[in-house]
Amino acid sequence: MKATSFLTSLLFLLSLNTAQGAPGWKALTNDEVHDPTSPAIGILQEPATALALLPSDTSGNRVSWIRALRERYIQPRTNIYPETEIKVLDMDIIMELTGEMPLVRFPHKPHTEWLDCDNCHDKIFIEKVGANPVNMFAILAGEYCGRCHGAVAFPLTECNRCHSVDRATFTGQPGAQPEKKVSELIN
Repeated sequence: MKATSFLTSLLFLLSLNTAQGAPGWKALTNDEVHDPTSPAIGILQEPATALALLPSDTSGNRVSWIRALRERYIQPRTNIYPETEIKVLDMDIIMELTGEMPLVRFPHKPHTEWLDCDNCHDKIFIEKVGANPVNMFAILAGEYCGRCHGAVAFPLTECNRCHSVDRATFTGQPGAQPEKKVSELIN
């Protein structure tokens, strides 16, 4: 299979988020998404074949997509238009309005390794401190982070992936953090 066809199939399977857990994924004929009587079913690559060689994860479709990208298992196209300048931003945002939960750490780097800034700013997130009333109700309704998480990115049931900064040990200020310095602000 050509690399582009493989990548297209892989991204399509990722968008379905149909994995049910290691060691195996549901067959396309049994995943309740694909029509098992369609002649196209024989052309599609089974998730177990497409995803098994990628770095594993514990949730969602059981693939660690960030590891797959960084360890060069996959090499997605960075842009469609050659004039697009890719800007990987290694800066975190710490959000403090999280009730009793740990603070939220939003890491720009893994997001900008996949997406251009224009995908989120200013369509989903306004690039101004305090301008985005992000909360779990909105996220669960598909707004803000919920545009991708729970659909094509890890599911919203993985609370500790975002709520990852202990209030008791964080010594910095909420908001944008200096590039590559958050680890220094956690005792």
